[in-house]
Amino acid sequence: MRAEIVAKQVGAMKRHGLDAIICSSPENFAYTAGFVVPSQPLIRHRHAMTIVSADGSSAIFGVDMEASTIRRRLPDTPARIWAEFSDDAMLVLADQLSQLGLAKGRIGLEMDYLPAGDFARLSAAMPGARFERAEPILARLRQIKTPEEIALLRRLSRISDQAITDALAMVDAGDSEMDIAGHLTRNVYSLGAEHFKLLIVATGERSMLPNVGPSDRVLKRGDVCRVEIFSLINGYLAGVCRTAVVGEAPPMADRIWSHLVDCKYEIMEKVKPGASCREIYDAFIAKLAKLDLPPISFVGHGIGLHLHEDPYLGMTPILGKPGEDAPLEENMVLGFEPLCYDTGHGFGMQNKDMLLVTASGSELLSDYADTDRLIVCGTGMQDRKVKAAV
Repeated sequence: MRAEIVAKQVGAMKRHGLDAIICSSPENFAYTAGFVVPSQPLIRHRHAMTIVSADGSSAIFGVDMEASTIRRRLPDTPARIWAEFSDDAMLVLADQLSQLGLAKGRIGLEMDYLPAGDFARLSAAMPGARFERAEPILARLRQIKTPEEIALLRRLSRISDQAITDALAMVDAGDSEMDIAGHLTRNVYSLGAEHFKLLIVATGERSMLPNVGPSDRVLKRGDVCRVEIFSLINGYLAGVCRTAVVGEAPPMADRIWSHLVDCKYEIMEKVKPGASCREIYDAFIAKLAKLDLPPISFVGHGIGLHLHEDPYLGMTPILGKPGEDAPLEENMVLGFEPLCYDTGHGFGMQNKDMLLVTASGSELLSDYADTDRLIVCGTGMQDRKVKAAV
């Protein structure tokens, strides 16, 4: 188990009067254990859980299919393994919790992840226990990153950034969105990521579509290309989006891009401990309006083990409380994305980066690409032609 994360959970239990916290989602399992059980995100009933008690002791609950992985990663942590096709997982969990002295405890549980039927069976098997929502507690703990988490997110940010930039350098008019995706996915793995999420390749008229994967569309001169990817290691991810043009920019593209770059630097200047999330968002919306660009509901958000985490730089509810503002704090990591999907000129643009809140301001983590000007596709084509000739 990750000692620093366990200690944070123990501190939270003391503040909230809990006897234990159970992490059952893939994100919070990884938060506590330091790795993802491979099939858990794919098959919801293959429960894998960490159990941290108020005294700092910890245990694992996992399915037999993943027992070898769990024991290899956490050989010194007590584990209870349940059989996928013959056990009722919740009855096995109830027995484990009882053996840990929690039969009558106050237990924090991720109510937004565990299925209602499973929760009903667990509650029936432990009539003396009191189950309470743990997801707001865990969400709050995850907002403030440890040095280990910051180092990993810095590495992931640069992987995503370089993977996109290098992929765009290897395509030109006549190549397809699938060609971009091919270069991009190879780059992500070759640079050290274990996996990726939400691959977006949107070119030409498709650049106005928010979350679309690559198609067989062929690039044409003057196309705007929006490319985004989230690279992953141990469950953590970093999302970066870059916008490029094929050959030359279409009318208004340079002007709009310059405006979004100004937005980026204004946001970075405003991000510091104590800054209001809502005020940063309002300043961004006012900046968009100067070019008559339509508003969006947020311009940034926390990130780490999920694509979107609290806090939001926007009008989005924070910690489930609609309309509530929140101050930024040191060691938060944000994904911030000055963007406009529909510029009114037949293309969309987005410049998504990763940003660390430092003691005195902010640090750009995705610092591989120079985004002060639009990236131009095909800058690596000469090297490609030379290699092909050889």
